[in-house]
Amino acid sequence: MKMNLIEILIVEDNPDHITLIMHALKDNKVVNNIHVAENGELAMDYLFHRGKFQDEKSFPLPNLILLDVKLPKLDGFEVLKAIKQDLVLKKIPVVMLTTSDKDEEIARGYSEGANSYVTKPVDFNEFRRKIKNLDMYWALVSELPT
Repeated sequence: MKMNLIEILIVEDNPDHITLIMHALKDNKVVNNIHVAENGELAMDYLFHRGKFQDEKSFPLPNLILLDVKLPKLDGFEVLKAIKQDLVLKKIPVVMLTTSDKDEEIARGYSEGANSYVTKPVDFNEFRRKIKNLDMYWALVSELPT
């Protein structure tokens, strides 16, 4: 079983969801470095090493992005579009996270290049389980770009 260090960027504006995602990722015993951007603009700054994220050693490009759909400043679809239009960033897998299970949002996510679309359940334990399974898949099953 492979066990590589994975750099994960969580793009999420809800502090409770950030905490829950981080705990679920840490509970998995998978080696992750977790970085957080609380809105779409900060995500873009992180990914393009602007502003407080200029130091590429402290803020390396992620191997995986967990991207909330409903974000302030730039929404998740705008961030996804910018990622998938960039020659370097487009290879990074992006998992869209949202509380919505609307078919048109799911279709839009995939048509704009999302690698996966996961709904955030209202139930705490179910949400935690989904994040753990997501982490296990991307960390142990899938081959991620370096």
